Amino acid sequence: MADIRIENMVASATIAEELDLAALSRVLPESKYNPEEFPGLVLHLAEPKTAALLFRSGKMVCTGGKTYEDVRRAIDMVAAMASQAGAVVHDSPEVEVQNIVASSNLGSYLDLKAIALAFGLETVEYEPEQFPGLVYRLQEPRVVMLLFSSGKLVCTGGRTREHVEAAVDGVAADLEMKGLL
Repeated sequence: MADIRIENMVASATIAEELDLAALSRVLPESKYNPEEFPGLVLHLAEPKTAALLFRSGKMVCTGGKTYEDVRRAIDMVAAMASQAGAVVHDSPEVEVQNIVASSNLGSYLDLKAIALAFGLETVEYEPEQFPGLVYRLQEPRVVMLLFSSGKLVCTGGRTREHVEAAVDGVAADLEMKGLL
């Protein structure tokens, strides 16, 4: 199994039935709220290093976490801050991971042109004049891989670490089977 590093985890949660973003922005001086530019309140946390987007609907998006625990902690911290600022928040909001971005290194040079020919245009996009990597869309798990000639890759779209691991291992096995790794 390749060494996989989670770079970013995006998750959502409903922390309240409704949030008064203008009131929260006055009480949370570190937040940014400009409804003409963006309909949500933006709050950056130093630890865990994440960003939270809060919406009037009570929904929240958390980005920047490297682990589920980071995301969970960030959401709980923001919910506590909103509660201390006077909002009525849910006790333990359910966290749903929307997207994981991970990187890995397959450990050998990749001939992207040969990979594009071997895998076919149904699942692969390769236009080196436009982008230096090959875009490989997997159906199961449903993720997108960016493969680079250096052997490095980026996986996006997974919702669990297991999805990411299965995708990376599957791509490595496919490349090995076709004699491309």
